[in-house]
Amino acid sequence: LSSPTNSTFRHNLQSYCTMIHFLCTHQMLPEAKTLIQIVVSRKGKGSASAVFAAILETKGTQRSDIYVFSGLITAYLESGFLRDAIECYRLTKEHKFRVPFDTCRKVLEHLMKLKYFKLVWGFYEESLECGYPASLYFFNILMHSFVKEGEIRLAQSVFDAITKWSLRPSVVSFNTLMNGYIKLGDLDEGFRLKNAMQASGVQPDVYTYSVLINGLCKESKMDDANELFDEMLDNGLVPNGVTFTTLIDGHCKNGRVDLAMEIYKQMLSQSLSPDLITYNTLIYGLCKKGDLKQAQDLIDEMSMKGLKPDKITYTTLIDGNCKEGDLETAFEYRKKMIKENIRLDDVAYTALISGLCQEGRSVDAEKMLREMLSVGLKPEIGTYTMIINEFCKKGDVWTGSKLLKEMQRDGYMPSVVT
Repeated sequence: LSSPTNSTFRHNLQSYCTMIHFLCTHQMLPEAKTLIQIVVSRKGKGSASAVFAAILETKGTQRSDIYVFSGLITAYLESGFLRDAIECYRLTKEHKFRVPFDTCRKVLEHLMKLKYFKLVWGFYEESLECGYPASLYFFNILMHSFVKEGEIRLAQSVFDAITKWSLRPSVVSFNTLMNGYIKLGDLDEGFRLKNAMQASGVQPDVYTYSVLINGLCKESKMDDANELFDEMLDNGLVPNGVTFTTLIDGHCKNGRVDLAMEIYKQMLSQSLSPDLITYNTLIYGLCKKGDLKQAQDLIDEMSMKGLKPDKITYTTLIDGNCKEGDLETAFEYRKKMIKENIRLDDVAYTALISGLCQEGRSVDAEKMLREMLSVGLKPEIGTYTMIINEFCKKGDVWTGSKLLKEMQRDGYMPSVVT
């Protein structure tokens, strides 16, 4: 590929392209790939049209076009010249050449990576119109990616195109789009899709029901969620851990811990093992209700099953015990967190400060504030206000004023209450 040093000959674009055709014709593809990369590197961004023209000009009768054009598109992609890659693809189409669909897929993957979602869908449609086979799997992958990014209109366009290309939406297709609408809070569209899937002969599965139950729970429509759960059981479907945890969470957030515990018992009867998320959800509900004994029972049960409390578990317990006035137990959980190298967050510190203030322990509350600041956490104005209030109630206006000045120095705007 190189000429002797004493020669005045220099390769130009045409000579490189001639060699590329020769190498591809003789199945010397790694060497051809290297040479294509050299051409793309030297010609740079915006060179697709000129390089393509040179390849056409030097082609002759050699049957190398599939490898050359595919290699050229890939080389532009690998060099980060996406527009050149797309232009090459369109030029091959214009000149009635075909490249393998795997090359198109590489372009699509690059577009997805860069989040050029409209271009992704447009390019895939172009590929289909060129005669590439439509794939339900790829439609579903595209929909999933669009839903993940909140591009519900594009996801809907992909779904609508499934039937256009003589394919039938599967349960995965319906579920993917349904999940997108539910994530955006559009329950009506979610249930419309459930009706549409049943009308088309596709039966809802556990995922379908779990998505819809989740949407209903988020909207606090617990009666409808329970009804859908019962429908799921009537249809012979066995709920999974996610379905149960979703219902448990919904009931806890709506203050119905009794119902949440019933669902939990039902979950155990199905021989399903609750995970840490399930336990944390229940512990949150019980602490909110003030039932600390039952919360502790769940902690013991967790330990027996080999599950270790995490930051969420401990923070919930600290907050619950502080609100119930059991500071001793709250500080025991704090010790456990420190022992297990779990950092306290602002919720835990605020709960402890609040509990200390309720007991009139203003000096200890200030010490906790200092600890909070030392680990890089920023207290809220309300936290400062609680401590200032306690000092002032005890007649220590000087310390209260000092904290007020400290707040202002750190950029806080004191509230009317402060």
